[in-house]
Amino acid sequence: MGRNFEVDVCTFDLEVTSAFAPGASEGGLATAVWAPPEPTLSLELDPTEIYVYEVLIFDQQRGRELVAAIEIVSPANKDRPETRQAFVSKCAALLQKKICVSIVDLVTVKRFNLYCEVLDIFCQTDPSFAPDPPSTYAVTCRSHTLATRSRFESWAYPMVVGQQLPVLPIWLDNDHAISLDLEVSYQQTCRVLRLI
Repeated sequence: MGRNFEVDVCTFDLEVTSAFAPGASEGGLATAVWAPPEPTLSLELDPTEIYVYEVLIFDQQRGRELVAAIEIVSPANKDRPETRQAFVSKCAALLQKKICVSIVDLVTVKRFNLYCEVLDIFCQTDPSFAPDPPSTYAVTCRSHTLATRSRFESWAYPMVVGQQLPVLPIWLDNDHAISLDLEVSYQQTCRVLRLI
């Protein structure tokens, strides 16, 4: 909402006093406890079972404030329009809160570019990914304030089989970034799993 907001205040009582409630005929007021109606939909569903592959980075000096998120795209993030929309909405919401977001997408079974879809929410495009966005890529996006103006910046790199993986900046605040070296991480993982 930016600078356009207002505070909405409401109160409620858990107990409702009624002259028509049981016991009211004895000369006093009775209190009836409100009970919610039956649900309109009831399913055997555990939303916590949806797999999320992410690394969240918190700043201990600012009361464990979330400052960055590394989102690793899974096939489930790209297989249906609603899962793509959920992933894109989550990334956009983080950026609106000025949280640095990195997306690492190695999924080759679907040719969607979720970074381009995030930009689409803000009615923007990345010329380096036009006209045919790569399906595998790595990107860091951040929204921050420079002087008195808001800025959006991204570091986007296509990932191609046989080429070295990129190094992404992870912004912890406006002026401080650390590096996420995807090639080094990949090589270390291969060694641990004894793939090389």
